[in-house]
Amino acid sequence: MKELHIEDILRHLPHRYPFLLIDRVVAFEPGKGLTALKNVTFNEPQFQGHFPGHPIFPGVLILEALAQASGVYEFASREEAGLESRFIYLFVSIDKARFRRPVVPGDQLMLRIEPISKKRNMLKVAGTATVDGQVAATAELMCAEQEVAD
Repeated sequence: MKELHIEDILRHLPHRYPFLLIDRVVAFEPGKGLTALKNVTFNEPQFQGHFPGHPIFPGVLILEALAQASGVYEFASREEAGLESRFIYLFVSIDKARFRRPVVPGDQLMLRIEPISKKRNMLKVAGTATVDGQVAATAELMCAEQEVAD
């Protein structure tokens, strides 16, 4: 198992503030999965309106964080195998999404993704987001490679 720090994440993902939703990868194992973390803090822009007086991290951003984790997983897997990565991953589908508990400022969101299948340019993963060992959200996500033009 391997850790990836913010420099590695920035190398693998095109996202930047305020839309980069992964702070660190705590475990990465090609063919097995990846566990990342997102520290949820009150100074993030979404808490200005979701919801004033009762801040809740939006469920759609939990799913986006899981999708970003799947992108890091695929790029890091390709790098481990010595393959080139001249593309980006686009989030193309969500299935079986379930939200089980709210995520609030001060929580540390653990994002676990495990590959289900890979066919040509499509990667399907099972994603689970937890806080303090409690499941906050689950979903199956699919991402597609899109080549980046020079």
